[in-house]
Amino acid sequence: MITALHHVQLAMPEAGEVQARGFYGDLLAIPERQKPAELRSKGGCWFEDSNVRVHLGVEGDFRPAQKAHPAFQTSDFDKLRKKLENAGVLIQSADAIDQHARFFVNDPFGNRIEFINAESEF
Repeated sequence: MITALHHVQLAMPEAGEVQARGFYGDLLAIPERQKPAELRSKGGCWFEDSNVRVHLGVEGDFRPAQKAHPAFQTSDFDKLRKKLENAGVLIQSADAIDQHARFFVNDPFGNRIEFINAESEF
């Protein structure tokens, strides 16, 4: 019955759009999509391409997600890891699971993000 995950929404504090664009747009290279007109006044921003949709919404009483997290597959795992390290993002190494190399980072707001090597065997 469920055929796909349409998007993941993460919370961010008010006025965090510049930081979100720097992380999700610049570092992760997910293009920003303009939010629908009826949602723009609420703040936040959306990043989408053909396979990934991440929506960041402003939460008044913001608290970062420190356990719950999206896990993104990457086709160039080592290059992305190095890019994030060079940008000063703290990498949290993780044991491989089912032969999937992986690591965690926090976005600029403290939300936990996992990256999984798409080249690893499933």
